[in-house]
Amino acid sequence: MSNNTILIVDDEIGIRELLSEILRDEGYRVALAENAAQARAWRKQARPDLVLLDIWMPDTDGITLLKEWVSSGLLTMPVVMMSGHGTIDTAVEATRMGAAAYLEKPVPLQKLLSTVGRALRSGQAKPRMTLPLASLGRGALITDLKRRLEQVASLTAPVLLISEPGTGVDLCARFLHEPNTPWVEPDTLATLSNAPFELLEQAKGGLLFLKEIDELNKLAQKGLLLLLGKLERYSVRLVCVTSTPLASLAAQGVYDPKLYEMLSGLCINVPALREHREDIPELATQILSRYIESGDVPLRQFSTAALNCLRNHDWPGNLAQLTGAVHTLALSCTSDEISAEDVKQILVPSSPSQAVAGIPLDIPLREARDMFEKTYFEQLIEQENGNMTRVAERAGLERTHLYRKLKLLGIRLRGN
Repeated sequence: MSNNTILIVDDEIGIRELLSEILRDEGYRVALAENAAQARAWRKQARPDLVLLDIWMPDTDGITLLKEWVSSGLLTMPVVMMSGHGTIDTAVEATRMGAAAYLEKPVPLQKLLSTVGRALRSGQAKPRMTLPLASLGRGALITDLKRRLEQVASLTAPVLLISEPGTGVDLCARFLHEPNTPWVEPDTLATLSNAPFELLEQAKGGLLFLKEIDELNKLAQKGLLLLLGKLERYSVRLVCVTSTPLASLAAQGVYDPKLYEMLSGLCINVPALREHREDIPELATQILSRYIESGDVPLRQFSTAALNCLRNHDWPGNLAQLTGAVHTLALSCTSDEISAEDVKQILVPSSPSQAVAGIPLDIPLREARDMFEKTYFEQLIEQENGNMTRVAERAGLERTHLYRKLKLLGIRLRGN
């Protein structure tokens, strides 16, 4: 007997009953919804293992419902679209948005069972850990970002993403990645110094994602130059990230001017979270929903005042820091509703005067940034008594990125 629950969403009672009978006979548990409203309500309460979703329904069509689940982070299960009079374009659109498969009605018995079995196996083997581009927000700046990414998606030229840490550049790069091709994201860029072509071999026919290329030393810059000359031969799409404008580094003489020229042909700015703060309440709610659904945190909700408090914070660590803050709030909150007071307790107010205290303004930006980051991390580590999980959460960084950053800044941890 299968433990898998399948939600059937179809406005035709005959179709619902037929599919339900077939699937129950095969041992599946079945839930039914006759329209999008019922499907929404069911999905908010539980996560089915699979959804069979009709495209043409009277209240809201299946494509629109699928888009809703994508944008709200609720597409964490395979969805098989169904239609009695669909078109190839509709099927392609649904699959591009994340549908696992497409079935034309009337559905042959064997095709139904084989598609359901394949979609369930795919859902178990590859849970949707990466979030859709909609997870960055829906405001004007993010809409423009999506439009720019769509324009360059079919090109082969290297893309340079200019962004502060934690803004979700990974999602942008994932959007440019062709499915079922290699994705290579090295933990360290040291390979560029000693074996750049190894990266090309690994990424052959796929995408190579390089972060923090503004921090490359001269040898690694030479390796990246060599790699750029061979991209076409290996059919590799290169996406790089920098948090410092390469033009200023080239002007200071710390960045190879030829490398800067080759990388700056296709630049896209990824906005900081404070630049599109109108998205913050919805993003925070989405993040909380994902944590609740995964079982990481108890059932919680934000008060309006709490969401407003999050909206007005500057978020120097951007989306990554917001995610860490939501996780902390959900675990530390003593009631079912997260209040504005709860939010204020975990947020350190930003003060422009503190940001420049002790840092001379007559030194290059790179040196000033290093001085600030060193002070910033030393204080965070002290405040958290060396708890690196909490330091990473507050800084809005992944642990591996944090340790790499501390090493670059020359910060020694206790016991090291």
